[in-house]
Amino acid sequence: MKLAKSLFLGSVAGLAAVVGAQAADLPVATAAPVEYVRVCSTHGAGFFYIPGTETCLRIGGRARAEYQYFEPLTRADNAIGFRARGRVQLDARTPTAYGLLRTFVRLEITRNTGVYSSNGTISTSPDVAQAFIQFGGLTAGRVTSFFTNSDIANENFGTVRFYDFPDVNLLAYTFTFGNGFSGSISLEEGIDAATSFDGGPELLEAGQRIPDVVANLKYTGTWGSAQLSGALHQLRSRVVAVPGVGGIIPDTEYGWAASGQVAVNLPMLAEGDALWFAATYADGALGYLGFDPEVAAGTTSRAVVDAYIGADGEIETGRGWSVAAGLNHYWTPTIRQSVFGSYARVEYGSDITSDFDFNEWRLGSNVIWSPVSGLDIGVEVLYSNLDPRSPATDEDDSWEGRLRIQRDF
Repeated sequence: MKLAKSLFLGSVAGLAAVVGAQAADLPVATAAPVEYVRVCSTHGAGFFYIPGTETCLRIGGRARAEYQYFEPLTRADNAIGFRARGRVQLDARTPTAYGLLRTFVRLEITRNTGVYSSNGTISTSPDVAQAFIQFGGLTAGRVTSFFTNSDIANENFGTVRFYDFPDVNLLAYTFTFGNGFSGSISLEEGIDAATSFDGGPELLEAGQRIPDVVANLKYTGTWGSAQLSGALHQLRSRVVAVPGVGGIIPDTEYGWAASGQVAVNLPMLAEGDALWFAATYADGALGYLGFDPEVAAGTTSRAVVDAYIGADGEIETGRGWSVAAGLNHYWTPTIRQSVFGSYARVEYGSDITSDFDFNEWRLGSNVIWSPVSGLDIGVEVLYSNLDPRSPATDEDDSWEGRLRIQRDF
């Protein structure tokens, strides 16, 4: 019996040894290493490394609901409007031996009704708001015009008259000189005012031959920033008919604009307080004053044109200037207010009467409450006054108000 037990135990031990030896020869399946998402703090909050790369990515966006009241002129006019806007944006940044490589895309879709829509109907507009590449000093794509000082803390919902951060297609290069100084030169798509003009024959725009050339010189310090900007704008016309002369092709002309813009931090008043000021002059490039093709207040309106055809059949330019300013103040860490205004004057020279010249001023204020980070709830009132310099047309004014609820993430 003892002999049988010993033989059984020995057989089991031998079998176990053989099985173990064979198992050691079999391939062993191992779990793939887990690629955890890493936080990228180099470029600020919200960035993370795309797994397997050295590219930092931030996904952001915005949802905005806005409601506007605009003083109606007739019973047929809308007095209210609704706007919903959604934004999604991606910001990818990669360090390279040549400097930072950045790619930015911002997509927006807006749905407007009532006074927000030009014809009062419902309109939905998808938009590539921004899409650009930055590599070292190079910027290529659609981004805010280099004519504008992007450090200005402009928080008005409506419009005051200065070049109010428009996004344009461009190709630019920025030179960094050190000690806060930089300079940029940019080739940008042209910003035209209207061509239709009651004061003289219409400028029949010909094909564009050169882009707008924009340049700036900027200083940024702890106190704020200051920028000088200039722009050159080509004016070309097709064949025009001139009474007593016939069809002629006017000589090409060049409009220009110049601007000085300053932003000043005011931490001695409250954390986040800032003051900004902008002064702009334009000759044949009135789009850089921030005007739409037509300016209106109440029952009075005026066309704003870069140029028109004079009595001699040549291109005559419109001229204008504007000053604008604003103050942002934090009453509490969650409640802030902006007060802003602008004054502008446009005239068309001695070739026509002064009946088409005008002055315009705007004044507004808003109060914004941010109960939690990234959420703004604000109301704004804006007053506009348009004064045509014509004895046959009286000055007029208008009021508008807005309620905005906005969440940024």
